[in-house]
Amino acid sequence: MNSFARRRRPTAAVLISLAVATGVTACGSGSGSSGTKGADSGTYTIWDPYPQFAKGSAWTNLLDKCGTEAGVKVKRTGFDTSDLTNKALLAAQQGNSPDILIVDNPVVSTLAEAGVLTTTDDNKLDTSKVDPNLLAAGQSGGKTYGTPIGANTLALYYNKKVLKEAGVDIASVKDWASLTAALEKVKKAGKKGITFSAIGTEEGSFQFLPWFWGAGAKLTQLDSAQGESALSLWKDWLKGGYAPNSVINNTQTTSWQEFATGDYAFAENGTWQLANAKKAGFEYGVLPIPGASGGSAAAPTGGEFVTLPVQDDTGRYTTSQKLATCLTSTQNLYDTDTTLSYVAPTSEVQDKQVAANAELKPWVDAVKAAKGRTSDDLGTKYPKISEQMWKAVQSALSGSKSPKDALTDAQSAVK
Repeated sequence: MNSFARRRRPTAAVLISLAVATGVTACGSGSGSSGTKGADSGTYTIWDPYPQFAKGSAWTNLLDKCGTEAGVKVKRTGFDTSDLTNKALLAAQQGNSPDILIVDNPVVSTLAEAGVLTTTDDNKLDTSKVDPNLLAAGQSGGKTYGTPIGANTLALYYNKKVLKEAGVDIASVKDWASLTAALEKVKKAGKKGITFSAIGTEEGSFQFLPWFWGAGAKLTQLDSAQGESALSLWKDWLKGGYAPNSVINNTQTTSWQEFATGDYAFAENGTWQLANAKKAGFEYGVLPIPGASGGSAAAPTGGEFVTLPVQDDTGRYTTSQKLATCLTSTQNLYDTDTTLSYVAPTSEVQDKQVAANAELKPWVDAVKAAKGRTSDDLGTKYPKISEQMWKAVQSALSGSKSPKDALTDAQSAVK
């Protein structure tokens, strides 16, 4: 008997309760039409969150190449990250899951709990070379449900000219107090301080987490004194004019566009903006997000996992595993992560990346210190916690609630 157990398809109630938007996009927007497995058993379907890559791109060429090596034809569909979770859950309910599903890492536990995914014990994907802190994002209940294709995280980009004109030595920025002091100098010099994304979606939570974790707060207690200090920091920046009110509606893309004007000293953003940083027309540097009292704050890991959904026809798994292994081989990881501006999930490929581009060194270090949003065995609890977190951020920054009240209400809602 095949080692893959036939699992109960998720019910409509499960779909409704688990279909929470948890996408953090490092990619462009777009949409794809739903793809289904055809009657031809030699065609394997792959769904991914990279709709910006059209046929003929390096990414789709890699998919075709892996299909050729496995002796099959690949039918690929790219979806917006926010759409892909719901599409995957519905497809599983209908018994029509893709053979390979590439999803944002916080979604893995959601799909695993719904019975959509096979485990690596079953599908035999080799994860032995993957950095443990990155693999943790795809683990739930002691089981692993895929392997990362790459990772990104957050840091502070800074404009060297703005800081120089304000008399700020970047080496002096080591904690929250010294960062705020730098922002004050920048404002006095007639420039703008810092921009980030505090929008009422997962992107807002994603950007708030380094400050939340950097204060020593834990996601299981949103209303701790440490959490309040992190939210008060952002609130005080807006009140002092160090950050614009636009952060309340900023996505990570619009936040970057503000920084790209050349008027801002700092921007919180990720590896996916490296190409844009080089086009910005001014000298920039990258600084790890500081913790409240110094050191580097843990930032959340972004990036996707390659997973193998449960199939009614269990005979398909062997080829699906070959496709997934091809996509995550050393050379293919290097090529893919270069295309996606990701840091690779293995030290072997990370070393190749830094050797080819020394500017990636601070990002590799940041990824090694990063933390999965669903780590600490939060699993499917994370989306609910995150939703209350971004609502608290919105309430505090808009002035409708104090940071303390906003987080107290958030914690009550989570419970």
